[in-house]
Amino acid sequence: MDPFFRKRSLNIRGKLYDLSEPLVMGILNYTPDSFYDGGKYVLPSEVTGRVDRMIREGVDIIDVGAVSSRPGAMGISESEETDRLLAVMGIIRKKFPDVLVSLDTFRAGVARRINAEYRIDMINDISSGNLDHKMLETVSDLHVPYIAMHMQGNPRTMQEEPRYDNVVNEILKYFACRVSLMRKLGIGDIVIDPGFGFGKNTDHNYQLAGHLEVLGMLELPILVGFSRKSMICKVLKVNPADALTGTVVLNAIALIKGAAIIRVHDVREARETLKISAMLKKVAGEEVIPVRSHMDN
Repeated sequence: MDPFFRKRSLNIRGKLYDLSEPLVMGILNYTPDSFYDGGKYVLPSEVTGRVDRMIREGVDIIDVGAVSSRPGAMGISESEETDRLLAVMGIIRKKFPDVLVSLDTFRAGVARRINAEYRIDMINDISSGNLDHKMLETVSDLHVPYIAMHMQGNPRTMQEEPRYDNVVNEILKYFACRVSLMRKLGIGDIVIDPGFGFGKNTDHNYQLAGHLEVLGMLELPILVGFSRKSMICKVLKVNPADALTGTVVLNAIALIKGAAIIRVHDVREARETLKISAMLKKVAGEEVIPVRSHMDN
């Protein structure tokens, strides 16, 4: 099955990246309280070790964040987020100057400051510009690709009985409106993220995963982030440390349905999933000639 989206490239640093071969985005949380790896990467040696391992395992983009967006997260001030990101970006750019970095922030001021100090290659915004009305203008000014995610509510409140009449249709309409606004502001490279786990219960998440191809109507690259989330843990009755199998299964389904980027904690496993799904799509696209049985005569 071919991916449904028609925009098959992203312009990053003036180079076109072909999205007919999906990309792996590795997660680097420079936070003490993220749901899975909070506090694991604090010292410079821990950060460089994490980045080096992801590069060796085949990562395409590293997504760097300094604010936990887990359900119930209280958030931090803009100045604290900026200080954390300046610290971690300094470590990364010193040792790995050429690695592609996506900045995970919803704050326009943070994006501008970090880009001024250390070049960023992409912005990943959990709110699609809704938590900071200056963000879309900032993305347009910086001329970087923009990952726009759907979230109902905010991290503190998003899991308090989220409701939809039809989660797939409502998210499709949401992105149609947001993308129209982004286009008017001159944002050229847009990636949409359905926001699994952000203002959605378990049924919502699986309805969305099962109909991911519907979002292909927007003709934009789709990013999915299932990695070790509660939608897996609740079904398998495991904790995030034991949720790798479920992550791999959902990533494989999403890739077959047309996902262009998978955001993960586990790069090696994601790269292997990508190879298997690519092989499946390749051979499934070949013509199958039915074998005639003797009963046909």
